[in-house]
Amino acid sequence: LYLRRVREAVVSTQSTGNEEHVFASCSVDKSIRIWDDRAPHHKACMITVPDAHTSDVNVINWNRTEPFLVSGGDDGVIKVWDLRKLDSHAALFKHHNGPITSVEWHPTDSSVFGASGEDNQVSLWDLGVESSEPLIINDTEVPPQLLFIHQGQEEIKELHWHPYIPGLLLTTSLHDFNVFKTISV
Repeated sequence: LYLRRVREAVVSTQSTGNEEHVFASCSVDKSIRIWDDRAPHHKACMITVPDAHTSDVNVINWNRTEPFLVSGGDDGVIKVWDLRKLDSHAALFKHHNGPITSVEWHPTDSSVFGASGEDNQVSLWDLGVESSEPLIINDTEVPPQLLFIHQGQEEIKELHWHPYIPGLLLTTSLHDFNVFKTISV
């Protein structure tokens, strides 16, 4: 499928996993698009979120069981999108101090996802935490949905959940990779 409607570089594509012909793309034009490869090429783009982030959208990932998509951009922001209502994000998290380099939903817990950023951090989030009041830790506001922060790697590029060992994560970076398991997931 030729992505004719995208005017600038497509940074990432992600299939749904549930629907073999539907996939999402994100781009340096700040957009997220939902595509169906069964449609004629001029109609394949079914949904467009034109300004999904304030700068390049780097990464996206579909939730395997819920109609959610998580995205991360050069603005350091992580957004969760409800595919039933894409006119606005369902959640927004501004914790990272640099561009987001990877996002991925937990393979068995549909409310949990991880993100990595150019700030050399991996963050784990749980949308199931309903409190909207931030926690104050050492005079810093921390969103209650933030479960865990992992540091110690430089230039983290990707994170992936192990599909069979709950809570086990693998991260790759400039010089090495880390394998770790948190007690919170």
